Amino acid sequence: MLPTENRLRRREDFATAVRRGRRAGRPLLVVHLRSGETDPHVTGETLPAPRAGFVVSKAVGNAVVRTAVKRKLRHLVRDRLPQLPPGSLVVVRALPGAGDADHAQLARDLDAALQRLLGGGAR
Repeated sequence: MLPTENRLRRREDFATAVRRGRRAGRPLLVVHLRSGETDPHVTGETLPAPRAGFVVSKAVGNAVVRTAVKRKLRHLVRDRLPQLPPGSLVVVRALPGAGDADHAQLARDLDAALQRLLGGGAR
């Protein structure tokens, strides 16, 4: 499970990450990243923690499949939080093939997308 300070909850935050962030698509998922901007809703001088949210539509599968995909993605993102810049917003959108994918396939696609977004790969 993702810690509370690392969860993306508000609709505005999802919209900011999707509309103003960079995007990297892979066969199983699309990752949107809005890098380390200061959040106007957070007060104080400390750098905010990176936050992540997930979008898993009905195209992925029934409720059981969608929940399983969300759990896998949450676990994968939690392990990669230290790689993300402070204050960044990440939205991971699962594509229809994610319902049939195993943990390793999702991890491979997530790593490739994050590497590209964080400057480690070419388009």
